[in-house]
Amino acid sequence: MDAEILYKEECYQIQGAVFEVYREMGGGFLEAVYQECLGKEFLKRGIPFIEHKEIKLYYKSEPLRQTYIPDFICNESIIVELKALAVTTGEHKVQVINYLKASGMRLGLLINFGGGSKATVERIVL
Repeated sequence: MDAEILYKEECYQIQGAVFEVYREMGGGFLEAVYQECLGKEFLKRGIPFIEHKEIKLYYKSEPLRQTYIPDFICNESIIVELKALAVTTGEHKVQVINYLKASGMRLGLLINFGGGSKATVERIVL
């Protein structure tokens, strides 16, 4: 059964960092504040990450000038996209799916720090 859950342990570690940031900061801050805090928490926990890595886009094998820039790539395999909104929508999920398609990665985490009494983490598998 564990083989069915993609990057189970890595996601558990990322979620722990997310919930610690929310426990410490609570709701109501801008996304940039949570991004900075989460980067600090990833460092403290030894979670490998790259912040704002540019992902090149292609059209029929030709590079485009436009790029995607997710908030974090963790463990070289998990896209982490942050929001600080009352609710996330299908549009936000599609954003993560597009990041996955462009990067060739299979797992994205859509994290929302603004949803009320707790942070939420939505797994998106491509």
